[in-house]
Amino acid sequence: QVQLLESGGGSVQAGGSLRLSCSASGITVSSTCMGWFRHAPGKERERVSFVDGYGRATYPDSVKGRFTISVDIAKNTLSLQMNSLEPEDTAMYFCAADPVRDEYCTTGPHLFRYWGQGTQVTVSP
Repeated sequence: QVQLLESGGGSVQAGGSLRLSCSASGITVSSTCMGWFRHAPGKERERVSFVDGYGRATYPDSVKGRFTISVDIAKNTLSLQMNSLEPEDTAMYFCAADPVRDEYCTTGPHLFRYWGQGTQVTVSP
């Protein structure tokens, strides 16, 4: 049974930092595509960052240069370091793993087999 458990969300002021973690069980984080989505009220869910089984990371322009995704193989954990946070980053952040098709790792439908419950990030002006 695969489980993804997010942690690290919270409330910060603009310009601050947070580090999200996604602890995985039943799946090896380095062997599949894993990453983060976010969903803010009134907005569509969007990709934040993903890393494939080869360690290649992708970021949308909205977070590029501010967010860094990483994998801790020993802890079987995926992390997202978020710096220079902006109010627009406020959302529920979800960890996801193992897309139903390889190409969905970086683009296309958000069809992933496994999802975490989410962790809230709130950035105040």
